[in-house]
Amino acid sequence: MERKRLHAGELRAAGYDEARRVLEVELANGQLIEYAGVGREIARRLMTSASPLSYYRDNIADEFTARPAGRVRSSGGDDNPFA
Repeated sequence: MERKRLHAGELRAAGYDEARRVLEVELANGQLIEYAGVGREIARRLMTSASPLSYYRDNIADEFTARPAGRVRSSGGDDNPFA
């Protein structure tokens, strides 16, 4: 799933799978969280919000069941064997 970059503090990016109705959120620490049963309009509003972190907290975090979906590897530092 392709994620859109968000500039929102602890939120790094978000993506939406319309067929599965799954919203995937990438946190600044690299953790991925999936939320099932999310409608397209809610996902769209998150990804176009002027304040995505506030929208996420108010409309997604406590309204939908979260499921850990892994981690995103960073592009440097400890993950780079040649650093």
